[in-house]
Amino acid sequence: MFQYSVGIMTRPDAAWRRLADLDETSQSLMLLYPLIWAILPAVSWYVGTTQVGWTIGSAEEVTRLTEDSARLISFLFYSGMVSCVVAIGYFIHWMAETYGAHSSFVRGILIASVCATPLFLAGAVGFYPVLWLDMLVGVFAVCWSTYLLYTGIPIVMGIPETRGFLFASAVIAVSLVVLVCLLVATTLLWEWGAMPTFTD
Repeated sequence: MFQYSVGIMTRPDAAWRRLADLDETSQSLMLLYPLIWAILPAVSWYVGTTQVGWTIGSAEEVTRLTEDSARLISFLFYSGMVSCVVAIGYFIHWMAETYGAHSSFVRGILIASVCATPLFLAGAVGFYPVLWLDMLVGVFAVCWSTYLLYTGIPIVMGIPETRGFLFASAVIAVSLVVLVCLLVATTLLWEWGAMPTFTD
């Protein structure tokens, strides 16, 4: 499973072709992919916010979260990442027929989770929560994920590149809607008791 992570970051076309050739049983095993990779950012941010901390502006005082608060937020963060991958995967499957592709729910999740690989890896910056560094790595990860989506959809779905471009663009639009839903859920969860608690 993890050989695809290396391949998708170094030789994406070849990795997508290998993923497209997987049988149904192997594709089903790939459902573990987002469940495992989403642990990295959740643990990284838990450690970074409780042990390392961060400073705001020119202040010298280090801000940290309490362990209980960070544990809850990290669990919700993990759940949010996996839920978003599953939701986007569902919409990839749902839209496939419109673009002349034969798909399955598992194949949709496979595409969504592999495209999220750079985002999962970028989550490791949470060990050292510095805003400018996190933003820089995050922007690069989003760009690479978008590139993977545009290259992967035509290969895995077996459709022409022009149709794949339109399909991938529709997936980007759906992903933005999912992001807005995640932000709304975050706001509601903060109101319902998941607001961060800081150390003294």
